[in-house]
Amino acid sequence: MKGKPALCLLLFLLLLLIPLMALGAKTPDKKSSSPPASSTPASSQTQSAAPASSTASETKTAATAAVFKILDESTGTVLTVDDKEFLFGAVVTEMSPENHVEALKAQAVSAYTYYSRLREQQRQKPDSSLKGADFKANISSWLLYTTKEEMQKRWGGNFDAYYKKLSEVADAVYGETLQSNGQLICATYYAISSGNTEAAKDIWGGDYSYLVPVASPGDVYAGGFSTSVTLTPQEVQTAAQKQWGLSLTGEPSGWFGKDERTKSGSVKSQVLSGKTVTGGEVRTAFGLRSANYTIKFAGGKFTFSVKGYGHGVGMSQVGAEYMAQHGSDYRQILSWYYPGTALTKA
Repeated sequence: MKGKPALCLLLFLLLLLIPLMALGAKTPDKKSSSPPASSTPASSQTQSAAPASSTASETKTAATAAVFKILDESTGTVLTVDDKEFLFGAVVTEMSPENHVEALKAQAVSAYTYYSRLREQQRQKPDSSLKGADFKANISSWLLYTTKEEMQKRWGGNFDAYYKKLSEVADAVYGETLQSNGQLICATYYAISSGNTEAAKDIWGGDYSYLVPVASPGDVYAGGFSTSVTLTPQEVQTAAQKQWGLSLTGEPSGWFGKDERTKSGSVKSQVLSGKTVTGGEVRTAFGLRSANYTIKFAGGKFTFSVKGYGHGVGMSQVGAEYMAQHGSDYRQILSWYYPGTALTKA
């Protein structure tokens, strides 16, 4: 992957991979940021949200238009949503309204920054498949964005309390974005880190000064931090054939060879039956929650032991919740996970 345009387009696709379950979300895993991963996300109730494609000239503030245009994949229609209303529907597809209000604020700013950036870029260089929209979502599935009506249906008797809390969040952060050198940042997020976040350049090949490893120790206490996937040799063969066109031969114990890891522990590259593949591809092929995995072959089966959930780049949603529960406000959370950025109000 060369250059930031390709990177951020990939990031947007990864957002569809972000985890939904890690923060007690009431929606299914949308992978996947994500985002990602994205996660995305990916994301707790995410991917991960997640990144947008870059263009030659990036606007220095949030998009001048006061509305988002969203293509609903479930109906094929384009919704026009004002910026403040967007905060409500973007936050709840990523995090449960039962989360700490400061974590929800951090999520709102991250999502608004990401999608404002995507909006600018889409309007500078429109994708005809979006039918004039800035991006696509699935309203009924709560993928990337949902409506007040959908919230009422899902939350029932809890709607009034939840919506009141979301109103507090939206009122507090409306119009705020994260910027670096006067430009909206690529504000990726996901569900759970492995204890440290990842550098964008290690996961996707691009380099952002604010998407670098930081400690996220609270993640190790989260439900879903450690998971495992057990597969038979036949299941591994089938997946390898589908993902890479590989025919695995010989003793299964020798199929997986040397791996190369990032400083935060995710697998960058993995040798599989003599072919070098990426950790992200392994994650996809074998249905792992992240690329931070180890492999053991015993009893005639492969066991993948996995840490974290999502691509690991940017803000950990579980980490944000942990920081909020321990006294950090949303400004401190954002400053921690996106170091060197400035919180700016349009």
